[in-house]
Amino acid sequence: MSTQVWSKADLHIHSMHSDGLASVPEILEYAASETDLTVIAITDHNTIEGALFAKELEEMYDIEVVVGEEVSTTEGHVLGLFLTEEISPGLTPTETIRRISEQGGIAIIPHPFSARGVFGPFGRSRLADAVRDMAFNALEVYNSVPGLIWANRLAAKMFSGGLGVAAVGGSDAHVLRAVGKGYTVFRGSTAEELRASIDALETHAEADRGGLALAFRYMRSIPQIRRRQAFNQERCKVSRRSMASERA
Repeated sequence: MSTQVWSKADLHIHSMHSDGLASVPEILEYAASETDLTVIAITDHNTIEGALFAKELEEMYDIEVVVGEEVSTTEGHVLGLFLTEEISPGLTPTETIRRISEQGGIAIIPHPFSARGVFGPFGRSRLADAVRDMAFNALEVYNSVPGLIWANRLAAKMFSGGLGVAAVGGSDAHVLRAVGKGYTVFRGSTAEELRASIDALETHAEADRGGLALAFRYMRSIPQIRRRQAFNQERCKVSRRSMASERA
């Protein structure tokens, strides 16, 4: 593994295969030509269809793709990276993480203190126990979706003492220009070096500029994203707790 080069990876991107507004080729083209990312992960809700398609195309765009999935569990979302098979939604976080591990994948808790996070907005007291009991590999301490400022600050604060897991960042992009707005800095430049850097607990999260412009873009795109969610209702299903929170 390279000891001199540090690169950027966006580990949380949605395509039209769930509730993203951009196609897989559009995402690859944008990431390769408009960002300095060397690795991206397509992490559609409850499917790896788009990620497998992106993996087939990666050589055309000179950017490496990690096959991922954002899985809806009974208590929020879990990201699985380096997957070979789809993980079914509706399982507990612990069982979901176990199934990711059985594939040799990496389990990440995304937006941990958001309404759709495993711990929820008031779940900070659960984090220490979860690190011991759930055996996930990394915590997303930065997510670029507008509206998660407080949740990001809480995640960074809770992580500041070190938890024995890696810190990562991602865009959670549902619109094309959000790709790369949140990312993970890792040692090396390839997907395998990214994996090794996560295992070594040496990654960290960073944010790109353009937060206000991104917020306006999301505001304009909300109706389209909702339509994509309705069109892919089964793939985009959320956990019971998240649905209850949205209805409240």
